[in-house]
Amino acid sequence: MADPFADTDDNVGTGAGIQEGLVHIRIQQRNGRKTLTTVQGIHPKFDLKKIVKACKKEFNCNGTVVEHPEYGEVIQLQGDKRDATKNFLVEVGIATADQVKHSVMLIGEVVM
Repeated sequence: MADPFADTDDNVGTGAGIQEGLVHIRIQQRNGRKTLTTVQGIHPKFDLKKIVKACKKEFNCNGTVVEHPEYGEVIQLQGDKRDATKNFLVEVGIATADQVKHSVMLIGEVVM
C-alpha cells in the first residue's frame, strides 16, 4: 500500500538544524490562553501539507506549514495538540514513540 503522506517530489531539501530522526512537538504560548503546537523534524519524504490537512480534520483545528530559517519547514496547529499529534504521528507510521519529543517554548520564541 502506498504511503498517503509521502511526497511526490524526490528533490525535497532537508531543513538545517534538525536532529536526525527526532520529531519535536512544542507548545508556544501566544497571548492569554491561546497556544500554538509546532511540529518539526518530520522526514522530508513526507508531504507536510498533506499531514497538516489530515491533522486539521482529525483535531478540528486550523494549521499551516511555515518556513523557519533554522528549523526548515515547521507544522503549526492552533491549540495544545501535543498528545494528539504524537498519537497521530505514531498511528500513521510517520514516527515511532521513541522519536517524538515533547517540549515547551517560552513566550517570545514563536517559530515563524
